Amino acid sequence: MNTVTVPMSVLNTKKPPDGDGSVQVHLDPNLKIGNAKVFAIYGKGGIGKSTTSSNLSAAFSKLGKRVLQIGCDPKHDSTFTLTGTLVPTVIDILESVDFHAEELKIEDFVYEGYNGVMCVEAGGPPAGTGCGGYVVGQTVKLLKEHHLLEDTDVVIFDVLGDVVCGGFAAPLQHADRALIVTANDFDSIFAMNRIVQAIAAKAKNYDVRLGGVIANRSAGTDQIDKFNKRVGLKTMAHFPDLDAIRRSRLKKCTIFEMEATPEIEAVQNEYLRLAQSLLEDLPPIEAESLKDREIFDLLGFD
Repeated sequence: MNTVTVPMSVLNTKKPPDGDGSVQVHLDPNLKIGNAKVFAIYGKGGIGKSTTSSNLSAAFSKLGKRVLQIGCDPKHDSTFTLTGTLVPTVIDILESVDFHAEELKIEDFVYEGYNGVMCVEAGGPPAGTGCGGYVVGQTVKLLKEHHLLEDTDVVIFDVLGDVVCGGFAAPLQHADRALIVTANDFDSIFAMNRIVQAIAAKAKNYDVRLGGVIANRSAGTDQIDKFNKRVGLKTMAHFPDLDAIRRSRLKKCTIFEMEATPEIEAVQNEYLRLAQSLLEDLPPIEAESLKDREIFDLLGFD
């Protein structure tokens, strides 16, 4: 088996660290994406980031934009509802050619999904080995080498679970705005608070800024609202816990391909409204994360 290592050339020791005690893999300046609007989607594991990302990609495409969605999770199911299948990962494809990237063609790792959305699954290193940041970097490098990013209007990074290391935060080095998907519960908001910390750390050295919060799988938003008010965040969209959204994933399709009902049309319109607002140059959000104990004191103890 090939061992994936991080070349020393991508390490930039001249930059200050992205947070106290951090050891980071910094972005190679040559790997900047370009003129596309770039969004990184974060949130607690299982909160519905992939469903949200895919429906948002579909909404951007409905607005006439050329969209690329990059899944950053070893289980490579980010683009499942766009393509109707689990596509091979960039790491799998690179391994198949003994990591000779020059042998690859675009169609080897880029797949067309619903309404022309381009889909890529970066994948990840084997469990307990390698670096997720390296995988993201190699994916962007391949896309640039094949000039795919030059004709793209919107890029969405769909990032796995909670932020636990600099590698998982690597998409923030490419993004203009980071969006956080959360439910109206303590665990989701606790994870959101850690993501706010990660974004603030990356913002020291990169252009990424907070874009806002997407409330998902929640009838109400009272706990989200309480947290947002305390730290300075803003909810940009709200998607309730509807069975139609769950069924769309089971049917391997986006919400835009489901049979129209008033309920489904309301969700579609909310995604279109969110996509349109993200295309506008909205001011970044400055938020102050809380200490762990402060979250316990703030939520659920009326």
